[in-house]
Amino acid sequence: MEDHSSSGSGRPGTLAGLGPLAMPHGVFQTGAPSKVDSSFQLPAKENAAPVPLEPRITVVTWNVGTAMPPDDVTSLLHLGGGCDDSDQTDMIAIGLQEVNSMINKRLKDALFTDQWSELFMEALAPFNFVLVSTVRMQGVILLLFAKYYHLPFLRDVQTDCTRTGLGGYWGNKGGVSVRLAAFGHMLCFLNCHLPAHMDKAEQRKDNFQTILSLQQFQGPGAQGILDHDLVFWFGDLNFRIESYDLHFVKFAIDNNQLHQLWEKDQLNMAKNTWPILKGFQEGPLKFAPTFKFDVGTNKYDTSAKKRKPAWTDRILWKVKAPGGGCSPSGQQSHRLQVTQHSYRSHMEYTVSDHKPVAAQFVLHFAFRDDMPLVRLEVADEWVRPEQAVVRYRMETVFARSSWDWIGLYRVGFRHCKDYVAYVWAKHEDVDRNIYQVTFSEESLPKGHGDFILGYYSHIHSILIGVTEPFQISLPTSELASSSTNSSGASSEDEDDSTLELLAPKSRSPSPGKSKRHRSRSPGLARFPGLALRPSSRERRGTSRSPSPQSRCLLRVAPNRGNDGGTQGSSEEGPSGLPGPWALPPSVPRSLGLLPALRLETVDPGGGGSWGPDQEVLTPDSPSPSPQGRQKLEEGGLGP
Repeated sequence: MEDHSSSGSGRPGTLAGLGPLAMPHGVFQTGAPSKVDSSFQLPAKENAAPVPLEPRITVVTWNVGTAMPPDDVTSLLHLGGGCDDSDQTDMIAIGLQEVNSMINKRLKDALFTDQWSELFMEALAPFNFVLVSTVRMQGVILLLFAKYYHLPFLRDVQTDCTRTGLGGYWGNKGGVSVRLAAFGHMLCFLNCHLPAHMDKAEQRKDNFQTILSLQQFQGPGAQGILDHDLVFWFGDLNFRIESYDLHFVKFAIDNNQLHQLWEKDQLNMAKNTWPILKGFQEGPLKFAPTFKFDVGTNKYDTSAKKRKPAWTDRILWKVKAPGGGCSPSGQQSHRLQVTQHSYRSHMEYTVSDHKPVAAQFVLHFAFRDDMPLVRLEVADEWVRPEQAVVRYRMETVFARSSWDWIGLYRVGFRHCKDYVAYVWAKHEDVDRNIYQVTFSEESLPKGHGDFILGYYSHIHSILIGVTEPFQISLPTSELASSSTNSSGASSEDEDDSTLELLAPKSRSPSPGKSKRHRSRSPGLARFPGLALRPSSRERRGTSRSPSPQSRCLLRVAPNRGNDGGTQGSSEEGPSGLPGPWALPPSVPRSLGLLPALRLETVDPGGGGSWGPDQEVLTPDSPSPSPQGRQKLEEGGLGP
């Protein structure tokens, strides 16, 4: 088996200014053992994060009508505002429809995070939420977030999508889903965009049946959508109000007589006649129809078409019938109950012709899975590099993979690949199921901050264990270089002209060989088409590289003038490349459709170095030569 013990470092999209999180004491995981250093003692810190008996889930659906995101979504997500909803909510599912998917936008979104996903990640990170999984099919996106200390109890994360537009060849209509085991129960979130118009009710039924029949998941758990213990079905379902004309519908809305419209709502009528909808529940529609509005206003359609208002945007749920026997988790499914606490629209958002709809649920568990598969032990503070040691224990039922790794995260991290450094989790029996991993000094962040450690399982596609926040207080590189200056010169007189461009370390099985091989770094398998970038707070002066894995540390030899003086140097933090990567500066390259984009040059092999014929631009260089553009290589992905 290939050795993955080398560590990596980076500067992911962390959120500045966040202090320690008030977390119920951590869950523990990490692993890549080496020889145990018995001289270094760790505190016995094994307080497991409490698992809620009644977790709260918020579900949001919004047809954004190809609009740009608004500046703020805190009220939509029930964050802040003097209420404690954000503290009580454990998971948030966000379904979007009609996200701009024109060819130029899709290409840009394939290189960078789409603006809507980034908006929600930035809004939720300060409240301890981490992106668990996301799936996109053209303009249909599903995002699933959870409090980071719940991640060890969320397992077997999988996604799927089904196109139903143009007979199944086009993804403007269809459904995307995320399924997972949460606290021992199988949950599935299904975001759909069904055909529009009044006379397409039967086509909407056929599309829904197609989605349910085609989406299948792997593993011994629930394979079909309706096999799960709990299914949330939401999106722009496009059901309309029959019989009544436009004037009567508006009269009922203006006079708050919505109950008269419920009886003619196509979805309400279909619940009694369509077998496919048996068991699906929905809260009362106490909010006005959410479609169609004049963009930028709260006025219903005043265009020539004058479309009749309708409740197109809906959120439903279904609990597996008790008669179905044991659930895929091995427990009786009737022991799971759901209570809807709120179901409302948000009229304050006017960027689209649809209003967003949100619902809050409380799940009642008669049993729960509260056993983390890996437990970590870590010191309260790292003040010296030799203290960067983590010990961990694995449960006997845990099926590890050679692709597992341990990440070091800043408090306020946004997703599982948003680490500062990582090490591969090798499996070596060190001492009675106790294993140890050490972060290299080069990979550790300098300065002071609050951090979290997490063990990422390739099989479960999630962090199956995290620590509670701890502090790292290491001297910055400037202080370290000053203290180790053998000449004894003062820092003011220190010559920094010796900075050199470093080639990446070899990652071949034998360090002496320079032959390139395929990197075994875990990629963004669960985030297809999603290249996550730093938050806007850290984007100043940073190259917009295609993904966090290719934002690499650049140590550039400063330009020298004729007098030999230093003109400047450039340094950019990495995020996601294995080992202490140090690469040449970015080489701009025109992509035709996106002439302003800049891709960074990366050596994916690991053994090769940058030869003299490969042009390296200094910060003051205007643009690369044609030869330099021809030799641009695509960077390899880290975890």
